[in-house]
Amino acid sequence: MFKINIKATQNPAIIKFEFPDFISYGSNFEFKNIDETENSPLARQLFYLPFVKTVYISGNFVAVERFSIVEWEDVQDDVKTQIEDFVTNGGKVLIETSNETIKKIPVTVYGETTPNPGVLKFVANKPLTKTAVEFKNIDEAKPSPLAIELFKLPYVKEVFIDENYVSITKFDAYQWDEISIEVRSFIKQFIENGGTVIDESLITQTKEHEQQQDTYFDNLDVTSQQIINILEEYVKPAVQSDGGNITFENYNDATKKVTVTLKGACSGCPSSTFTLKNGIENMLREMLQNNEIVVEALNG
Repeated sequence: MFKINIKATQNPAIIKFEFPDFISYGSNFEFKNIDETENSPLARQLFYLPFVKTVYISGNFVAVERFSIVEWEDVQDDVKTQIEDFVTNGGKVLIETSNETIKKIPVTVYGETTPNPGVLKFVANKPLTKTAVEFKNIDEAKPSPLAIELFKLPYVKEVFIDENYVSITKFDAYQWDEISIEVRSFIKQFIENGGTVIDESLITQTKEHEQQQDTYFDNLDVTSQQIINILEEYVKPAVQSDGGNITFENYNDATKKVTVTLKGACSGCPSSTFTLKNGIENMLREMLQNNEIVVEALNG
């Protein structure tokens, strides 16, 4: 049975229905009424619900804005079931077209500072990848046409892409106040022009993708699974907000050593490495009730 997840947004009138796979590549769509839904049978179906005001389709989700006549908690499960049944029965989310009959939503990209002065985080208003990937040079960047183009800029040293943002590590010879606007505009135009950020078919060959699969988790020992759950819930969100990522590598039960890898803005930043190592170590000791645990934090 086809399943989707319900996710709240910062706007209480809008809720997201996340699909297990991407449904739109490189384009964002907005439908204000049923007359605009010629190229989206799913959006047309949703507008038969009297409380649907706007339908957005982007990346791996469909977002629906409601009129104030209902609350989402009263109807969201019914909408979820309707979408699941529609797709399961062969309904199309989007119909490809050679002309621009569907209204595209302009992509916004903004820059955020990180604890690492050599790294800046560029955040987009749409999903970019389901698998965090890091590229140290252009030869590693084959799965990402965006990263390949970024490496052609003389000041780009490393590229890290996760969820809806790109973290760029610059060479020391350049200053962010001289290049940040150019990088932001470059990423924005690349996405708006339909460029492929990540080729998911190539990502499946990477270690990063393997580590994020259920089968990898299921084959680990219980302690390793507990460690991953703690990292995912308590550590990763803070690390990602700073433009980085953390991945579990292994746990040695004999030495009680947990090895993790820091990526993106956290990689190569001595203060971040030290702070995260000690913070994670204290957290794991407390939550697993084992003061023998030690953490080794590697730079990706």
